[in-house]
Amino acid sequence: MVAEAKKREIKEAHKRKRIMRERFKQEESIASAMVIWINEILPNWEVMRSTRRVRELWWQGLPPSVRGKVWSLAVGNELNITPELYEIFLSRARERWKSFSETSSDNDIEGISVADREASLELIKLDISRTFPSLYIFQKGGPYHDVLHSILGAYTCYRPDVGYVQGMSFIAAVLILNLEEADAFIAFANLLNKPCQLAFFRVDHSMMLKYFATFEVFFEENLSKLFLHFKSYSLTPDIYLIDWIFTLYSKSLPLDLACRVWDVFCRDGEEFLFRTGLGILRLYEDILLQMDFIHIAQFLTKLPEDITSEKLFSCIAAIQMQNSTKKWTQVFASVTKDIKEGERNSSPPLKS
Repeated sequence: MVAEAKKREIKEAHKRKRIMRERFKQEESIASAMVIWINEILPNWEVMRSTRRVRELWWQGLPPSVRGKVWSLAVGNELNITPELYEIFLSRARERWKSFSETSSDNDIEGISVADREASLELIKLDISRTFPSLYIFQKGGPYHDVLHSILGAYTCYRPDVGYVQGMSFIAAVLILNLEEADAFIAFANLLNKPCQLAFFRVDHSMMLKYFATFEVFFEENLSKLFLHFKSYSLTPDIYLIDWIFTLYSKSLPLDLACRVWDVFCRDGEEFLFRTGLGILRLYEDILLQMDFIHIAQFLTKLPEDITSEKLFSCIAAIQMQNSTKKWTQVFASVTKDIKEGERNSSPPLKS
């Protein structure tokens, strides 16, 4: 009995030592990468960003100290938003919060009803309390609660055509953890203006279907057995992909791992979001093949918490984003063309 306990104690001590060694090694690696990013890459961003060396370093994950800066540079600012512009829309949001309880006879502002915009602001309040609840920092009274509220409120006034959609709070929260307030807003607005995010947040069904159809081409190519298993249950990508795309995996994966997915998403664009989805399916393929429709849907809605960066990224790396020499953008274009032709052929002939 004593000998068994001693054995267990020695085993645990070895395990702790191994974990400490790995952590120390990881910290050393991050420190040396940080020096390269700060001294070599960031000062020469435009020249170096696409080089093989930088892309390989990027794949390994960005050091937390430069993560926000790199994300900002990679996302860009096509919308030309300034910190001053953010303050203007934040003031508008605050005015709206102030008059929130008052009724207005003005039924339409810039094509968006007051009721719609107020519903957006009410939904923000509700959603903030559900954003990373275990961290507490975004909850009422937490250090980032007001900042998150400000960014989301300002966005609904900046883009009333989009408004607030559930899932946005997670994206804004991740940016707040890595950037100053105004920079987080600039990155947030530009990120949501990308074609894929705009399609999902505007709930543009025809565009979403094109993304799902393109995803399925690569799903069948990479994981044919699982693809057929899903097909046999009529399990379509929208069942699990929507939540992943809406929150850019920040709700589905542990935060540190989600940030690493964001790193490469900022490098590779929308394609990487779908590649990550396939990586997750590959990682759990054996388990998923044993499940039925309900259990698959439940499993993919709440992924195991012990998912590790190493395992997931080795599965993502094994996913080939090429279909018969066609890359993601080419497959997406050809799917779009096929859908358009299908719609044309199925539409009734015009009466003369």
